[in-house]
Amino acid sequence: MNLVVIGATGRTGSEIVAEASGRGHDVVGVATSADTVEDVRVYPDDELPRLLEDADAAIDFTVPAATREHVEHVVEAGVPYVVGTTGFGEAGLDALRGASESIPVLKASNFARGVQALLRLVEAGVEALPEYDIELTETHHSGKRDAPSGTANTILDVVDSAARSKLDRTHGREGEHKREKSEVGVHVRRAGTVRGEHELLLAGNDEVLTLTHRAESRRVFAAGAVDAAEWLADADAGWYAFGDVL
Repeated sequence: MNLVVIGATGRTGSEIVAEASGRGHDVVGVATSADTVEDVRVYPDDELPRLLEDADAAIDFTVPAATREHVEHVVEAGVPYVVGTTGFGEAGLDALRGASESIPVLKASNFARGVQALLRLVEAGVEALPEYDIELTETHHSGKRDAPSGTANTILDVVDSAARSKLDRTHGREGEHKREKSEVGVHVRRAGTVRGEHELLLAGNDEVLTLTHRAESRRVFAAGAVDAAEWLADADAGWYAFGDVL
């Protein structure tokens, strides 16, 4: 395949370039500052429309403001679009959903296969233990911009669905704070080089159940993103999730 990786010099983007190249795909990188990544030429953002002309799929791991500009070019080129960017507001998500009317768009907050299994376990746990208190803790490297993480927000959406109600998010606690049954505690840690760790805690009836996923390497996310691009290349226009790939 001919793949365009947008955000190729980023932490995950460079891993995606290496993973795709290792599988034998022809890869072109795009980034705000031109450079090289493992012998792959990286072009500046303004070259994106030209590069998309010969692309079979595009993978975007950047920031919401940039992705909103990229999506216009991807739609114009008619190229399948894998988006791993997180931190979107409603307007950004609406723009991507609008694009999915013309091209196949796969948006995921996490491309680890284990996280997909975690989401299924979260759903089962919350449904089985409806009276238990729920707390979510996520940890990432000190350079991560959005908080809570996109994966944490996805987990919370699954919790709401399984609980059949939208629980109140309590982001940390300070001072006097009586816990309400309608709340879920959300705790964010940013430190060092942690790739990504998410833990959901359910407590009640004198017992505690914890469901945890920890990524040991960003290559996990890169492999999933390339899996998604390979799968999406033959898909019809529409809105897809990483679970569809699996």
